[in-house]
Amino acid sequence: MKNIPLVYNKLTAFIFVIISIVSISCEKVVDIDLNSSSPRIVIEGSISDQAGPYVVTLSQTVNFDETNVFPPMSGANIVLSDNVGNSESLIETLPGIYKTSSMRGLPGRTYTLAVTADGKEYIAVSTMPNPVRIDYLTVQDQNFGRNQMKVINVQFRDPHDIKNYYRFVEVKNKVEQKFIFLYDDRVQDGSAITSSLFADEDTLQTGDTVIVWLQCIDKGVFDYFRTMRQASGGGGPQAASPANPLSNFTNGALGYFNAYAVRGDRIIIP
Repeated sequence: MKNIPLVYNKLTAFIFVIISIVSISCEKVVDIDLNSSSPRIVIEGSISDQAGPYVVTLSQTVNFDETNVFPPMSGANIVLSDNVGNSESLIETLPGIYKTSSMRGLPGRTYTLAVTADGKEYIAVSTMPNPVRIDYLTVQDQNFGRNQMKVINVQFRDPHDIKNYYRFVEVKNKVEQKFIFLYDDRVQDGSAITSSLFADEDTLQTGDTVIVWLQCIDKGVFDYFRTMRQASGGGGPQAASPANPLSNFTNGALGYFNAYAVRGDRIIIP
Protein backbone atom coordinates (compact mmCIF):
# COMPACT_ATOMS: atom_id res chain seq x y z
CA MET A 1 0.00 0.00 0.00
CA LYS A 2 1.36 3.40 -0.75
CA ASN A 3 1.77 6.56 1.30
CA ILE A 4 -1.27 8.78 1.21
CA PRO A 5 -1.80 12.25 2.68
CA LEU A 6 -5.02 12.70 4.77
CA VAL A 7 -6.24 16.11 5.85
CA TYR A 8 -9.40 17.87 7.08
CA ASN A 9 -11.50 20.28 5.13
CA LYS A 10 -13.60 23.05 6.54
CA LEU A 11 -16.52 20.63 6.10
CA THR A 12 -15.49 17.61 8.09
CA ALA A 13 -13.93 18.42 11.42
CA PHE A 14 -12.32 15.01 11.80
CA ILE A 15 -8.67 14.83 12.49
CA PHE A 16 -6.23 12.30 12.84
CA VAL A 17 -4.03 11.67 14.89
CA ILE A 18 -3.23 9.87 15.18
CA ILE A 19 -1.64 9.36 13.06
CA SER A 20 -1.11 5.16 11.90
CA ILE A 21 3.36 -0.02 7.19
CA VAL A 22 5.87 -3.93 5.31
CA SER A 23 2.13 -3.53 3.90
CA ILE A 24 1.18 -0.19 5.57
CA SER A 25 -0.74 2.92 4.71
CA CYS A 26 0.74 6.28 5.49
CA GLU A 27 -1.81 8.99 5.52
CA LYS A 28 -1.72 12.67 6.20
CA VAL A 29 -4.60 14.98 7.05
CA VAL A 30 -6.89 15.76 3.62
CA ASP A 31 -9.70 17.89 2.42
CA ILE A 32 -13.06 16.22 1.96
CA ASP A 33 -15.86 18.25 0.44
CA LEU A 34 -19.21 17.12 1.82
CA ASN A 35 -21.15 19.43 -0.54
CA SER A 36 -23.97 19.54 1.97
CA SER A 37 -25.98 22.54 3.07
CA SER A 38 -27.30 20.75 6.15
CA PRO A 39 -24.94 20.63 9.14
CA ARG A 40 -24.02 17.12 10.26
CA ILE A 41 -22.82 16.01 13.65
CA VAL A 42 -19.19 14.95 14.00
CA ILE A 43 -18.33 12.68 16.93
CA GLU A 44 -14.76 11.80 17.86
CA GLY A 45 -14.26 9.57 20.88
CA SER A 46 -11.92 6.97 22.27
CA ILE A 47 -11.22 4.75 25.25
CA SER A 48 -7.93 2.92 25.81
CA ASP A 49 -6.33 0.54 28.28
CA GLN A 50 -4.42 3.50 29.74
CA ALA A 51 -5.74 5.62 32.59
CA GLY A 52 -8.46 8.14 31.74
CA PRO A 53 -10.19 10.48 31.61
CA TYR A 54 -11.35 9.61 28.10
CA VAL A 55 -12.61 12.38 25.85
CA VAL A 56 -15.45 12.69 23.34
CA THR A 57 -15.76 15.80 21.18
CA LEU A 58 -18.91 16.92 19.38
CA SER A 59 -19.01 19.46 16.56
CA GLN A 60 -20.91 20.22 13.36
CA THR A 61 -19.90 20.54 9.75
CA VAL A 62 -20.19 23.92 8.06
CA ASN A 63 -21.01 24.94 4.51
CA PHE A 64 -18.24 25.30 1.97
CA ASP A 65 -18.51 29.09 1.85
CA GLU A 66 -18.49 29.58 5.62
CA THR A 67 -15.53 30.42 7.82
CA ASN A 68 -13.21 27.59 8.83
CA VAL A 69 -14.75 27.19 12.29
CA PHE A 70 -16.37 23.96 13.45
CA PRO A 71 -19.12 24.86 15.92
CA PRO A 72 -19.00 22.75 19.09
CA MET A 73 -22.20 21.01 20.14
CA SER A 74 -23.12 21.58 23.76
CA GLY A 75 -25.83 20.06 25.89
CA ALA A 76 -25.59 16.51 24.57
CA ASN A 77 -26.21 13.46 26.69
CA ILE A 78 -23.35 10.96 26.30
CA VAL A 79 -23.20 7.55 27.96
CA LEU A 80 -20.24 5.16 27.78
CA SER A 81 -20.92 1.54 28.77
CA ASP A 82 -19.30 -1.87 28.48
CA ASN A 83 -20.56 -5.43 28.04
CA VAL A 84 -20.21 -6.35 31.72
CA GLY A 85 -22.66 -3.78 33.07
CA ASN A 86 -20.48 -0.73 33.74
CA SER A 87 -21.87 2.61 32.59
CA GLU A 88 -21.01 6.28 32.98
CA SER A 89 -22.48 9.59 31.81
CA LEU A 90 -19.83 11.96 30.52
CA ILE A 91 -19.48 15.52 31.81
CA GLU A 92 -19.18 18.49 29.47
CA THR A 93 -16.05 20.32 30.64
CA LEU A 94 -15.87 22.82 27.76
CA PRO A 95 -18.25 23.52 24.89
CA GLY A 96 -18.38 20.34 22.83
CA ILE A 97 -15.83 18.49 25.00
CA TYR A 98 -17.09 15.66 27.22
CA LYS A 99 -15.00 13.60 29.65
CA THR A 100 -15.30 10.48 31.76
CA SER A 101 -14.54 10.47 35.47
CA SER A 102 -14.32 6.81 36.53
CA MET A 103 -14.50 4.38 33.59
CA ARG A 104 -11.35 2.34 32.90
CA GLY A 105 -10.73 0.62 29.58
CA LEU A 106 -9.85 -3.08 29.62
CA PRO A 107 -8.80 -5.28 26.67
CA GLY A 108 -11.38 -7.84 25.60
CA ARG A 109 -14.36 -5.72 26.55
CA THR A 110 -16.84 -4.26 24.10
CA TYR A 111 -17.72 -0.60 24.60
CA THR A 112 -20.78 1.30 23.46
CA LEU A 113 -20.88 5.06 23.11
CA ALA A 114 -24.40 6.49 22.97
CA VAL A 115 -24.79 10.17 22.07
CA THR A 116 -28.10 12.01 22.20
CA ALA A 117 -27.99 15.48 20.64
CA ASP A 118 -30.72 17.67 19.16
CA GLY A 119 -33.26 14.92 19.70
CA LYS A 120 -31.33 12.24 17.78
CA GLU A 121 -29.40 9.27 19.11
CA TYR A 122 -26.11 8.07 17.65
CA ILE A 123 -24.53 4.80 18.75
CA ALA A 124 -21.11 3.26 18.08
CA VAL A 125 -19.70 -0.03 19.31
CA SER A 126 -15.99 -0.90 19.49
CA THR A 127 -14.21 -3.92 20.99
CA MET A 128 -10.80 -3.35 22.57
CA PRO A 129 -8.20 -5.88 21.36
CA ASN A 130 -5.32 -7.14 23.48
CA PRO A 131 -2.20 -4.99 23.33
CA VAL A 132 0.87 -5.82 21.26
CA ARG A 133 4.19 -4.44 22.45
CA ILE A 134 6.89 -2.88 20.30
CA ASP A 135 10.06 -4.98 20.47
CA TYR A 136 12.30 -2.15 19.35
CA LEU A 137 12.65 0.91 17.12
CA THR A 138 15.49 1.53 14.69
CA VAL A 139 16.34 4.33 12.27
CA GLN A 140 17.35 3.71 8.66
CA ASP A 141 18.66 6.15 6.07
CA GLN A 142 16.78 5.62 2.82
CA ASN A 143 17.30 7.24 -0.58
CA PHE A 144 14.25 8.66 -2.36
CA GLY A 145 15.38 10.03 -5.68
CA ARG A 146 18.14 12.51 -4.90
CA ASN A 147 17.02 12.91 -1.31
CA GLN A 148 18.05 10.87 1.69
CA MET A 149 15.57 10.55 4.55
CA LYS A 150 15.64 9.03 7.99
CA VAL A 151 12.87 6.46 8.48
CA ILE A 152 11.80 4.77 11.70
CA ASN A 153 11.40 0.99 11.57
CA VAL A 154 9.10 -0.64 14.12
CA GLN A 155 9.50 -4.31 15.00
CA PHE A 156 6.78 -6.24 16.81
CA ARG A 157 5.41 -9.79 17.00
CA ASP A 158 1.92 -10.30 15.59
CA PRO A 159 -0.21 -12.75 17.62
CA HIS A 160 -0.87 -16.04 15.84
CA ASP A 161 -4.33 -16.99 14.52
CA ILE A 162 -5.91 -13.67 15.52
CA LYS A 163 -7.00 -11.05 13.03
CA ASN A 164 -5.21 -7.88 14.04
CA TYR A 165 -5.49 -4.26 12.92
CA TYR A 166 -2.91 -1.65 13.88
CA ARG A 167 -2.50 2.08 13.87
CA PHE A 168 0.83 3.79 14.62
CA VAL A 169 0.97 7.29 16.10
CA GLU A 170 4.20 9.26 15.90
CA VAL A 171 5.01 11.99 18.42
CA LYS A 172 8.07 14.03 17.49
CA ASN A 173 9.59 16.35 20.08
CA LYS A 174 6.31 16.18 22.07
CA VAL A 175 4.20 17.15 19.02
CA GLU A 176 1.82 14.55 17.61
CA GLN A 177 2.40 14.29 13.88
CA LYS A 178 -0.43 14.54 11.36
CA PHE A 179 0.42 11.22 9.74
CA ILE A 180 -1.56 8.03 10.08
CA PHE A 181 0.04 4.64 9.52
CA LEU A 182 -2.18 1.57 9.22
CA TYR A 183 -1.33 -2.11 9.08
CA ASP A 184 -3.25 -5.38 9.13
CA ASP A 185 -1.79 -8.87 9.41
CA ARG A 186 -3.59 -10.62 6.56
CA VAL A 187 -0.31 -11.64 4.89
CA GLN A 188 1.91 -11.93 7.97
CA ASP A 189 -0.23 -13.51 10.67
CA GLY A 190 1.84 -14.63 13.64
CA SER A 191 5.09 -13.24 12.21
CA ALA A 192 7.81 -10.97 13.52
CA ILE A 193 7.02 -7.81 11.57
CA THR A 194 9.23 -4.85 10.74
CA SER A 195 7.27 -1.87 9.51
CA SER A 196 8.66 1.39 8.17
CA LEU A 197 6.94 4.62 9.16
CA PHE A 198 7.52 6.62 6.02
CA ALA A 199 5.78 9.86 5.08
CA ASP A 200 7.25 12.10 2.42
CA GLU A 201 6.87 15.20 4.58
CA ASP A 202 7.97 13.56 7.83
CA THR A 203 11.46 15.05 8.07
CA LEU A 204 13.36 13.51 10.96
CA GLN A 205 16.53 15.24 12.10
CA THR A 206 19.44 14.07 14.23
CA GLY A 207 18.59 14.70 17.87
CA ASP A 208 14.81 14.51 17.45
CA THR A 209 13.06 12.54 20.19
CA VAL A 210 10.30 10.37 18.76
CA ILE A 211 7.72 8.30 20.60
CA VAL A 212 5.84 5.70 18.58
CA TRP A 213 2.52 4.40 19.89
CA LEU A 214 1.23 1.09 18.59
CA GLN A 215 -2.57 1.05 18.82
CA CYS A 216 -4.41 -2.25 18.44
CA ILE A 217 -7.79 -1.33 16.96
CA ASP A 218 -10.86 -3.20 15.75
CA LYS A 219 -11.99 -3.57 12.15
CA GLY A 220 -14.62 -0.81 12.32
CA VAL A 221 -12.01 1.77 13.29
CA PHE A 222 -9.54 0.39 10.74
CA ASP A 223 -12.19 0.74 8.03
CA TYR A 224 -12.77 4.36 9.04
CA PHE A 225 -9.13 5.24 8.37
CA ARG A 226 -8.94 2.97 5.32
CA THR A 227 -11.87 4.74 3.67
CA MET A 228 -10.47 8.10 4.72
CA ARG A 229 -7.49 7.17 2.59
CA GLN A 230 -9.75 6.26 -0.32
CA ALA A 231 -11.69 9.50 0.03
CA SER A 232 -8.40 11.36 -0.28
CA GLY A 233 -7.74 9.69 -3.64
CA GLY A 234 -5.02 7.43 -2.27
CA GLY A 235 -6.58 4.11 -3.19
CA GLY A 236 -5.37 4.19 -6.79
CA PRO A 237 -7.36 4.75 -9.98
CA GLN A 238 -9.50 1.66 -9.46
CA ALA A 239 -10.43 2.44 -5.87
CA ALA A 240 -13.83 3.67 -4.87
CA SER A 241 -13.89 7.13 -3.31
CA PRO A 242 -16.83 7.46 -0.93
CA ALA A 243 -17.95 10.97 -0.06
CA ASN A 244 -17.17 10.39 3.61
CA PRO A 245 -15.18 7.78 5.54
CA LEU A 246 -17.09 4.81 6.94
CA SER A 247 -18.12 5.89 10.42
CA ASN A 248 -18.95 3.25 13.03
CA PHE A 249 -21.76 5.48 14.34
CA THR A 250 -25.39 4.95 13.48
CA ASN A 251 -27.91 7.51 12.19
CA GLY A 252 -25.62 9.31 9.76
CA ALA A 253 -23.11 10.75 12.22
CA LEU A 254 -19.61 11.48 10.98
CA GLY A 255 -16.51 10.52 12.96
CA TYR A 256 -15.51 7.44 14.92
CA PHE A 257 -15.39 5.75 18.32
CA ASN A 258 -12.16 3.88 19.02
CA ALA A 259 -11.60 1.35 21.83
CA TYR A 260 -7.92 0.52 21.59
CA ALA A 261 -5.03 -1.02 23.52
CA VAL A 262 -1.73 0.78 23.15
CA ARG A 263 1.95 0.28 23.83
CA GLY A 264 4.80 2.65 23.01
CA ASP A 265 8.54 3.08 22.68
CA ARG A 266 10.92 6.02 22.36
CA ILE A 267 13.98 6.67 20.20
CA ILE A 268 16.38 9.58 19.71
CA ILE A 269 17.24 10.00 16.03
CA PRO A 270 20.97 9.42 15.53
